[in-house]
Amino acid sequence: MKKGRDIVAVLLAHGFVLVRQKGSHRQYRAEIKGALRLVTLSCADNDEPAPGTLAAIVRQSALDRALFR
Repeated sequence: MKKGRDIVAVLLAHGFVLVRQKGSHRQYRAEIKGALRLVTLSCADNDEPAPGTLAAIVRQSALDRALFR
């Protein structure tokens, strides 16, 4: 599974930009498939997110799950 920094790299490569951060929680925003998407990433760069957290990131971003493997 990818670490937090790898997930951030995928988001940035697909047009997401950091809009706010508080502690380890970061929010990224982009327009994907004609809709404004807001993704909350709640893990440190060196940590692997929990499976449920990764599923939420995939759902929020509307990107293909294979990109995050």
